[in-house]
Amino acid sequence: MDIKQPELGRRISEMRKAKGLTQEELVELCNLNVRTIQRIESGEVTPRSYTIKALFEALGMDWKEPEIKPISEKAKQNVTWLYAGFGGGLIYFFLSYFEISMEIEWMEGVFANTLNFGLVKAGVLITFSLFIFGLIKMTSAFPNKILQIALWVMLIANAVWTSIDLLSLTTSSFELEDYYFVKLATFGLAYGFMGAGFLCYKNLWSNIPQVIGALGIVSGIMIFSVVGALFGLIPLTLFELGELGLLIWAINKIGRTTSPDSTFIAELQS
Repeated sequence: MDIKQPELGRRISEMRKAKGLTQEELVELCNLNVRTIQRIESGEVTPRSYTIKALFEALGMDWKEPEIKPISEKAKQNVTWLYAGFGGGLIYFFLSYFEISMEIEWMEGVFANTLNFGLVKAGVLITFSLFIFGLIKMTSAFPNKILQIALWVMLIANAVWTSIDLLSLTTSSFELEDYYFVKLATFGLAYGFMGAGFLCYKNLWSNIPQVIGALGIVSGIMIFSVVGALFGLIPLTLFELGELGLLIWAINKIGRTTSPDSTFIAELQS
């Protein structure tokens, strides 16, 4: 049975009314609460298969349990990249604070260990790239063209600016402070673009992507302004924690491909 929300909710509502039942009377027949039935009928949530089965049986309709489908190779690859993205993001989350403190010390002329600074920069380049690419693979599983473009923009911006940073450490032709404000403005725009991309998600994990998107836009604006960049680290931290949380959610969602419930959900989203 391939019924999508909100069509599923409308179908249940029509069957209930055809039986002459109120939502309260249906509750007594299937042991669900009124709020759950209201949200299902309005299309706010996609119920699990056993919930749908209980509703159909209470309404005197046949229900066929969906077959368990094996996880596809593409889904397996997506999960692998999501794990890599989460691992990279977790390491980057801590490395980035070392990078920021080292950048400030370097521009103030009190940091002399070029090798350590370069190693941290290289580590940030690798882990942040993994993080962003994991999010890109997430947009393949849960389509969002705007976010996908924004993530590619961020991936390229990070590669370009980190390469310039590494070059500045090995040459006396230019210094980090010569272009630092331009770099901040670029990343501010990129984070704002990513935030707007997350806002494009609808009916995905409640309203969490919208909260993440709002944090991305706020942090992007503050970083772009340069003067508010330091305070922008607060919403930026929450933004990146939200992205890590979304990766965990996506891993769990795709990882349940072999279960009856997730098979039904996949059908609803197909």
